[in-house]
Amino acid sequence: MTKIDINADLGESFGPWQMGSDAEMMDVITSANIACGGHAGDPSVMLQSVEMAKAKGVSIGAHPGFEDKEGFGRRRLPLTVEEVERLVAYQTGALCGVAALAGADVDYVKAHGALANWGAENADIAGAIVRATRAVLGEDAVLLTISGTQLERVARENGVKYCSEIFADRGYQPNGLLVPRDQPGAMIHDADEATARLVEFVQTGKMPTVGGDPIALEAGSICVHGDGPTAVELAKDLRKGLEIAGVKIGAFA
Repeated sequence: MTKIDINADLGESFGPWQMGSDAEMMDVITSANIACGGHAGDPSVMLQSVEMAKAKGVSIGAHPGFEDKEGFGRRRLPLTVEEVERLVAYQTGALCGVAALAGADVDYVKAHGALANWGAENADIAGAIVRATRAVLGEDAVLLTISGTQLERVARENGVKYCSEIFADRGYQPNGLLVPRDQPGAMIHDADEATARLVEFVQTGKMPTVGGDPIALEAGSICVHGDGPTAVELAKDLRKGLEIAGVKIGAFA
Protein backbone atom coordinates (compact mmCIF):
# COMPACT_ATOMS: atom_id res chain seq x y z
CA MET A 1 0.00 0.00 0.00
CA THR A 2 1.63 3.25 -1.15
CA LYS A 3 -1.15 5.80 -0.53
CA ILE A 4 -3.96 6.15 1.98
CA ASP A 5 -6.45 8.76 3.15
CA ILE A 6 -6.94 9.86 6.77
CA ASN A 7 -10.49 10.93 7.63
CA ALA A 8 -12.14 12.26 10.79
CA ASP A 9 -15.69 12.95 11.96
CA LEU A 10 -15.91 16.73 12.45
CA GLY A 11 -18.43 19.57 12.68
CA GLU A 12 -19.99 17.90 15.71
CA SER A 13 -20.42 21.02 17.84
CA PHE A 14 -23.90 22.44 18.34
CA GLY A 15 -24.81 26.01 19.25
CA PRO A 16 -22.52 27.09 22.12
CA TRP A 17 -21.52 23.49 22.91
CA GLN A 18 -18.12 22.51 21.51
CA MET A 19 -16.98 19.04 20.48
CA GLY A 20 -13.45 18.17 19.45
CA SER A 21 -10.53 20.22 18.08
CA ASP A 22 -11.58 20.59 14.46
CA ALA A 23 -9.04 23.25 13.48
CA GLU A 24 -6.13 21.11 14.66
CA MET A 25 -7.53 17.97 13.04
CA MET A 26 -7.96 19.74 9.71
CA ASP A 27 -4.18 20.25 9.61
CA VAL A 28 -3.62 16.48 9.78
CA ILE A 29 -6.42 14.77 7.87
CA THR A 30 -7.19 14.68 4.14
CA SER A 31 -10.98 14.05 4.35
CA ALA A 32 -13.53 15.55 6.75
CA ASN A 33 -16.83 13.81 7.51
CA ILE A 34 -19.04 16.76 8.48
CA ALA A 35 -22.11 16.21 10.67
CA CYS A 36 -25.34 17.21 8.94
CA GLY A 37 -27.49 18.34 11.86
CA GLY A 38 -28.82 14.91 12.84
CA HIS A 39 -26.59 13.37 15.50
CA ALA A 40 -24.69 16.67 15.82
CA GLY A 41 -24.03 19.98 14.11
CA ASP A 42 -26.19 22.88 13.01
CA PRO A 43 -26.21 25.16 9.93
CA SER A 44 -23.61 27.56 11.35
CA VAL A 45 -21.26 24.78 12.45
CA MET A 46 -21.72 23.03 9.10
CA LEU A 47 -20.77 26.21 7.21
CA GLN A 48 -17.75 26.87 9.43
CA SER A 49 -16.58 23.28 8.94
CA VAL A 50 -16.99 23.43 5.16
CA GLU A 51 -15.14 26.75 4.95
CA MET A 52 -12.30 25.41 7.08
CA ALA A 53 -12.00 22.25 4.99
CA LYS A 54 -12.03 24.23 1.75
CA ALA A 55 -9.33 26.62 3.03
CA LYS A 56 -7.09 23.73 4.06
CA GLY A 57 -7.61 21.62 0.93
CA VAL A 58 -9.44 18.86 2.79
CA SER A 59 -12.03 16.74 0.95
CA ILE A 60 -15.60 17.29 2.21
CA GLY A 61 -17.97 14.44 3.05
CA ALA A 62 -21.52 14.35 4.42
CA HIS A 63 -21.87 12.46 7.70
CA PRO A 64 -25.60 11.69 8.13
CA GLY A 65 -26.80 9.88 11.23
CA PHE A 66 -29.85 9.23 13.37
CA GLU A 67 -31.56 12.43 14.53
CA ASP A 68 -30.66 11.83 18.15
CA LYS A 69 -28.37 14.49 19.58
CA GLU A 70 -28.92 13.24 23.13
CA GLY A 71 -27.54 9.85 22.12
CA PHE A 72 -25.02 11.33 19.65
CA GLY A 73 -26.40 9.04 16.96
CA ARG A 74 -25.02 5.98 18.71
CA ARG A 75 -28.41 4.46 19.56
CA ARG A 76 -30.19 2.49 16.86
CA LEU A 77 -33.61 3.99 16.20
CA PRO A 78 -36.39 1.71 14.83
CA LEU A 79 -36.79 3.35 11.43
CA THR A 80 -38.13 1.68 8.31
CA VAL A 81 -35.93 1.25 5.24
CA GLU A 82 -37.84 4.09 3.55
CA GLU A 83 -37.28 6.36 6.55
CA VAL A 84 -33.55 5.66 6.49
CA GLU A 85 -33.41 6.51 2.79
CA ARG A 86 -35.17 9.83 3.38
CA LEU A 87 -32.99 10.60 6.40
CA VAL A 88 -29.75 10.14 4.46
CA ALA A 89 -31.04 12.11 1.46
CA TYR A 90 -32.31 14.95 3.68
CA GLN A 91 -29.11 15.36 5.69
CA THR A 92 -26.78 14.95 2.71
CA GLY A 93 -28.81 17.51 0.78
CA ALA A 94 -28.60 19.90 3.73
CA LEU A 95 -24.81 19.79 3.69
CA CYS A 96 -24.77 20.21 -0.08
CA GLY A 97 -26.87 23.36 0.33
CA VAL A 98 -24.61 24.78 3.02
CA ALA A 99 -21.51 23.87 0.99
CA ALA A 100 -22.94 25.80 -1.98
CA LEU A 101 -22.88 28.95 0.18
CA ALA A 102 -19.14 28.44 0.59
CA GLY A 103 -18.56 27.64 -3.08
CA ALA A 104 -17.59 24.07 -2.17
CA ASP A 105 -18.68 20.59 -3.24
CA VAL A 106 -19.60 17.55 -1.15
CA ASP A 107 -17.39 14.75 -2.45
CA TYR A 108 -18.77 11.69 -0.66
CA VAL A 109 -21.10 10.31 2.05
CA LYS A 110 -20.17 8.39 5.18
CA ALA A 111 -22.96 7.19 7.48
CA HIS A 112 -22.46 7.89 11.18
CA GLY A 113 -22.45 5.73 14.29
CA ALA A 114 -25.37 3.36 14.81
CA LEU A 115 -26.66 4.04 11.29
CA ALA A 116 -23.32 3.05 9.78
CA ASN A 117 -23.17 -0.11 11.89
CA TRP A 118 -26.73 -1.03 10.84
CA GLY A 119 -25.86 -0.55 7.19
CA ALA A 120 -22.74 -2.64 7.69
CA GLU A 121 -24.84 -5.57 8.93
CA ASN A 122 -28.14 -5.24 7.03
CA ALA A 123 -28.40 -5.31 3.23
CA ASP A 124 -31.77 -3.52 3.17
CA ILE A 125 -30.46 -0.60 5.24
CA ALA A 126 -27.30 -0.59 3.13
CA GLY A 127 -29.50 -0.29 0.04
CA ALA A 128 -31.28 2.73 1.51
CA ILE A 129 -27.96 4.47 2.15
CA VAL A 130 -26.72 3.66 -1.35
CA ARG A 131 -29.90 4.88 -3.07
CA ALA A 132 -30.03 8.12 -1.10
CA THR A 133 -26.37 8.86 -1.77
CA ARG A 134 -26.75 8.34 -5.51
CA ALA A 135 -29.98 10.36 -5.62
CA VAL A 136 -28.32 13.41 -4.04
CA LEU A 137 -24.76 13.24 -5.39
CA GLY A 138 -25.60 11.78 -8.79
CA GLU A 139 -23.71 9.24 -10.87
CA ASP A 140 -20.38 10.40 -9.45
CA ALA A 141 -21.53 9.54 -5.92
CA VAL A 142 -18.92 8.01 -3.63
CA LEU A 143 -19.49 6.22 -0.32
CA LEU A 144 -16.96 5.82 2.47
CA THR A 145 -17.75 2.33 3.80
CA ILE A 146 -16.59 0.15 6.67
CA SER A 147 -14.33 -2.43 5.04
CA GLY A 148 -15.76 -5.86 4.27
CA THR A 149 -19.39 -5.09 5.15
CA GLN A 150 -22.87 -5.28 3.58
CA LEU A 151 -22.77 -1.58 2.69
CA GLU A 152 -19.63 -2.14 0.66
CA ARG A 153 -21.14 -5.17 -1.10
CA VAL A 154 -24.42 -3.41 -1.91
CA ALA A 155 -22.61 -0.35 -3.25
CA ARG A 156 -20.48 -2.55 -5.49
CA GLU A 157 -23.50 -4.52 -6.78
CA ASN A 158 -25.32 -1.27 -7.61
CA GLY A 159 -22.40 0.33 -9.42
CA VAL A 160 -21.81 3.03 -6.78
CA LYS A 161 -18.21 4.00 -6.15
CA TYR A 162 -16.91 3.41 -2.66
CA CYS A 163 -13.76 3.59 -0.59
CA SER A 164 -13.17 1.04 2.16
CA GLU A 165 -12.15 2.42 5.54
CA ILE A 166 -10.59 1.02 8.67
CA PHE A 167 -10.48 2.58 12.12
CA ALA A 168 -7.36 3.70 13.93
CA ASP A 169 -9.03 3.92 17.33
CA ARG A 170 -11.58 1.06 17.29
CA GLY A 171 -11.23 -2.64 17.99
CA TYR A 172 -12.42 -5.27 15.52
CA GLN A 173 -14.33 -8.51 15.95
CA PRO A 174 -13.23 -11.64 14.05
CA ASN A 175 -16.26 -11.17 11.72
CA GLY A 176 -14.89 -7.80 10.57
CA LEU A 177 -17.41 -5.66 12.44
CA LEU A 178 -16.40 -3.16 15.10
CA VAL A 179 -16.42 -4.16 18.76
CA PRO A 180 -19.51 -2.51 20.35
CA ARG A 181 -18.55 0.53 22.40
CA ASP A 182 -19.85 -1.00 25.64
CA GLN A 183 -17.53 -4.01 25.38
CA PRO A 184 -13.83 -4.40 26.34
CA GLY A 185 -11.41 -3.59 23.57
CA ALA A 186 -13.81 -1.31 21.71
CA MET A 187 -11.65 1.83 21.91
CA ILE A 188 -7.92 2.40 21.46
CA HIS A 189 -6.77 5.62 23.13
CA ASP A 190 -3.00 5.11 23.12
CA ALA A 191 -1.47 6.89 20.11
CA ASP A 192 1.63 4.65 19.95
CA GLU A 193 -0.50 1.50 20.01
CA ALA A 194 -2.84 2.77 17.32
CA THR A 195 0.03 3.87 15.07
CA ALA A 196 1.93 0.59 15.39
CA ARG A 197 -1.23 -1.36 14.59
CA LEU A 198 -1.99 0.67 11.46
CA VAL A 199 1.58 0.69 10.15
CA GLU A 200 1.57 -3.10 10.47
CA PHE A 201 -1.78 -3.23 8.70
CA VAL A 202 -0.65 -1.24 5.65
CA GLN A 203 2.37 -3.53 5.40
CA THR A 204 0.48 -6.83 5.79
CA GLY A 205 -3.20 -6.16 5.01
CA LYS A 206 -4.13 -7.95 8.25
CA MET A 207 -6.07 -6.32 11.11
CA PRO A 208 -5.77 -7.63 14.69
CA THR A 209 -9.08 -8.65 16.29
CA VAL A 210 -10.38 -8.95 19.84
CA GLY A 211 -10.60 -12.63 20.71
CA GLY A 212 -9.57 -13.98 17.34
CA ASP A 213 -6.95 -14.15 14.61
CA PRO A 214 -6.03 -11.16 12.41
CA ILE A 215 -8.32 -10.71 9.41
CA ALA A 216 -7.66 -9.46 5.89
CA LEU A 217 -9.30 -6.11 5.08
CA GLU A 218 -9.17 -3.69 2.16
CA ALA A 219 -8.63 -0.02 2.94
CA GLY A 220 -8.24 3.27 1.11
CA SER A 221 -8.88 5.40 4.19
CA ILE A 222 -8.21 5.39 7.93
CA CYS A 223 -10.68 7.00 10.34
CA VAL A 224 -9.72 8.81 13.53
CA HIS A 225 -12.75 9.82 15.61
CA GLY A 226 -12.56 13.55 16.18
CA ASP A 227 -14.39 13.50 19.54
CA GLY A 228 -11.84 11.42 21.47
CA PRO A 229 -9.64 13.03 24.16
CA THR A 230 -6.45 11.96 22.36
CA ALA A 231 -7.78 12.38 18.79
CA VAL A 232 -5.36 15.07 17.62
CA GLU A 233 -2.32 13.39 19.16
CA LEU A 234 -3.35 10.06 17.68
CA ALA A 235 -3.92 11.55 14.21
CA LYS A 236 -0.55 13.32 14.22
CA ASP A 237 1.31 10.21 15.38
CA LEU A 238 -0.51 8.06 12.85
CA ARG A 239 0.28 10.34 9.92
CA LYS A 240 3.93 10.63 10.96
CA GLY A 241 4.27 6.86 11.40
CA LEU A 242 2.72 6.12 8.02
CA GLU A 243 4.89 8.67 6.24
CA ILE A 244 8.02 7.23 7.88
CA ALA A 245 6.88 3.82 6.59
CA GLY A 246 6.80 5.26 3.06
CA VAL A 247 3.02 5.65 2.74
CA LYS A 248 1.78 8.79 0.98
CA ILE A 249 -1.18 10.53 2.61
CA GLY A 250 -3.85 11.86 0.24
CA ALA A 251 -7.62 12.18 -0.16
CA PHE A 252 -9.44 9.24 -1.75
CA ALA A 253 -12.19 11.33 -3.40
